[in-house]
Formats: sequence, C-alpha cells, structure tokens
Amino acid sequence: QVQLVESGERLVQAGGSLRLSCAASGRTFSINTMGWYRQAPGKQRELVAAITTGGNTNYADSVKGRFTISRDNNKNTVYLQMNSLRPEDTAVYYCAAGDYAKLVASPGRVDYWGQGSQVTVSS
Repeated sequence: QVQLVESGERLVQAGGSLRLSCAASGRTFSINTMGWYRQAPGKQRELVAAITTGGNTNYADSVKGRFTISRDNNKNTVYLQMNSLRPEDTAVYYCAAGDYAKLVASPGRVDYWGQGSQVTVSS
C-alpha cells in the first residue's frame, strides 16, 4: 500500500498563487506517477497534472501555463505550484499516485488517493 499526505495553503484571492505538496510513503517503488486531480461542486473529478518518475508531465488544458507540477524523487514528494489562480480553480484537490496510463486515463483507475485539500480562490 501507498499512503499520500497532502499539505499546502488553501485560500487565496484571484490572481494569487498557492503551492500544494503531497508526500508518499509505504510501497512507493510500486508507483511511477504522481499527480493531482480536482473536483468542484457538482462536477466530475478531473485530472489537473501528472508527473512520472522520469519527469514527463501531463497537464489539463485549463491549467497549462499557470500550474507547474514537479517532484522530488528522493523525498517521494510531488508539488503543484498554482499561479494566476481563478475562481473557477476552486475545488477539492486530490493527490493521486499509481501507474501513468491508468492515472491519466480516469479517476476510477487511480491506485492511490490523498485525503483531499480544499482550495478556494476568492474573486
């Protein structure tokens, strides 16, 4: 099993920045990708960004150019730097981990989830 623990700031005004982090522990050798999904009220959970052990990244079109995902393999930690935040970025952000193809395909195929972090962007 892999445990994911999230941390980071949660409330910001529009145009501001936040950084989320997620630390993995346990059987981390079994995962090659970490990333972030988000779910806004009344909407489906959607992929925000993902990054492989080798540094390959995948971003949702809605966040390209504003969000940056990175990871520290030595610490088994992934970061999501969010800039130029908009009210529509308000959602619960979930750290995710597992196999790349499964993780980016569907939230139903993600192997491991963090506890979720409410991010609120006020206008």
